[in-house]
Amino acid sequence: MTDEQWAVVRDALPVPAWLEGRGGQPEGYCHRQMLDAIFYVTDNGIKWRAMPAGFPAWDRVYAFFRRWRKKGLVKEFHDRLRGQVRAGEGREVEPTAAIIDSQSVKGAASVPAATRGYDGGKKINGRRRRVITDTLGLLLVVMVTAANVTDRQAARTMLPELRARFRKITLVWADGGYRGRLVTWAREKLQLTLEIVKRSDDMSGFVVLPRRWVVERTLGWLMRSRRLVRDFETLPASSEAFIYFSQAMLMSRRLARHATSPSERSRWAVAA
Repeated sequence: MTDEQWAVVRDALPVPAWLEGRGGQPEGYCHRQMLDAIFYVTDNGIKWRAMPAGFPAWDRVYAFFRRWRKKGLVKEFHDRLRGQVRAGEGREVEPTAAIIDSQSVKGAASVPAATRGYDGGKKINGRRRRVITDTLGLLLVVMVTAANVTDRQAARTMLPELRARFRKITLVWADGGYRGRLVTWAREKLQLTLEIVKRSDDMSGFVVLPRRWVVERTLGWLMRSRRLVRDFETLPASSEAFIYFSQAMLMSRRLARHATSPSERSRWAVAA
């Protein structure tokens, strides 16, 4: 990370328990070194044991990653950055509309049979990433399942979580894979309007569809991280954590770039 990027990340870090008097011991490594190492793994797709010599020992970095995954700190860290990005774009911190979609990826040999499946539509044996984003394409909910789990099955878990965490959201756009009884169920049980954005039968080739292009762009962003071009993780929770770290990298770079733009520098100079 650059110094500007670290300044953004540092303000979004979860507060350690020992600083709040909730027990525990201070960590032996700098958070900047640890996050740099995890970002390196996410961006370059290396094995944990292939950690370059300039970073802390691989087992310490993995222990840090595992602790953040188990305690939900990676999601908290990501959500704080998302709030800053939304505020910087002139939006309210809590969104009022969302888009849902999924992406099938091949599973490596390290993915156990219990959490992998075959997606007949895409002809992919592996896992399926399901994401719900806001209208800027920023992640709200992430869920990784076997590829043979249908979109409607996964949505019955994701939509209640979305409704519980973001009470202002009342409208969700989706593709044809979410049509049917799910639309009625979401309206009656969750007071959510699930609007299906259909692709016309006379369309051929690539066509930008209203609203759906936003979440499809987000799925494209994920594929820029080499750790995510295929699912290598034994646990689906680890796959979800890497998705959050990938987006955290993107958002921190965006925030650092905006903070160092000429308009921002002049604004801070006037404020000083």
